Amino acid sequence: MESENLIKQELEELQKQLGKKQKFEDAVSSLKSLLQQSYPSASTSLRKSFYTVICRVATVLKTRYTAPGFWSAGLGLFEQAISFVSEPSEKEHLKACIAQARENLHLEDNPSQTLQTAVNRENRGYLFEGHLTVDQEPPQPDWMVQANLLAAAARLFEAESSQGLATNGSTEDDAASVLEMLRNRLEEVVPLMETGGPVAPRVPPASKEVVAKLPVISLTEEILANMGKDAECAICRENLVLNDNMQELPCKHTFHPPCLKPWLEEHNSCPICRYELQTDDHAYESWKEREKEAEEERKGAANALRGGEFMYV
Repeated sequence: MESENLIKQELEELQKQLGKKQKFEDAVSSLKSLLQQSYPSASTSLRKSFYTVICRVATVLKTRYTAPGFWSAGLGLFEQAISFVSEPSEKEHLKACIAQARENLHLEDNPSQTLQTAVNRENRGYLFEGHLTVDQEPPQPDWMVQANLLAAAARLFEAESSQGLATNGSTEDDAASVLEMLRNRLEEVVPLMETGGPVAPRVPPASKEVVAKLPVISLTEEILANMGKDAECAICRENLVLNDNMQELPCKHTFHPPCLKPWLEEHNSCPICRYELQTDDHAYESWKEREKEAEEERKGAANALRGGEFMYV
């Protein structure tokens, strides 16, 4: 037990060294040696301590040290660690770390492994208000179902005219499937088409110039204390620690810069409060302005109506 306490102290010291750029690679090398020597006979508590430090290596690589030499050191650690851990969740996380390290080092020579990693990510649920759900994403709205079904039907009818459904069994099955979906949703889709329902355009990516100007702060002890004990990045779900770099949105919510950039490219909204950044799409920005003005007019009309009701009471 005393020897395990000494190993835990050594792990704590190595975790501190990970925060110093000039000591990072030496700390990772020492961690690999310690893992090799002590993990096989370690208690559950000590194994958790090892895993915590390994996760910290992954976080530091994503948020602070992005040079190939650092990623190469991390890759070696992740590949060694995955051969030791037995917890399924830990193995999955390490697989993701290995995939990301290989991607950064341009070592994507196993397409099937990369595809499986992507499938695993797709099956993890979806991010809603800063929390990763367990369930699958809820059904699409009617207007999106309408658009997707009609687009699929158009593609199939185009294939029919160029190839002929009678000679292509696969296309025939696909067509039957899409037409069956159209029939099942007919009562919902047709009224929307007739009334021209409120179809909002897809939100374009955030302006790269706007994203580049977002302030980056380094977490101090005071900031961490204000954020609370279990503060984490709402995108990658990693716990925040001293000296982490965080990028701040105008809504004052903060995230790791490497996590936030791809998120804004795909969603362009704060994962917590849904605040939208400005885009480079002039048509979309004009639509937003029109919607804002229309909303103000609706509110004004509603207030005027309520005022009239009071006058005649």
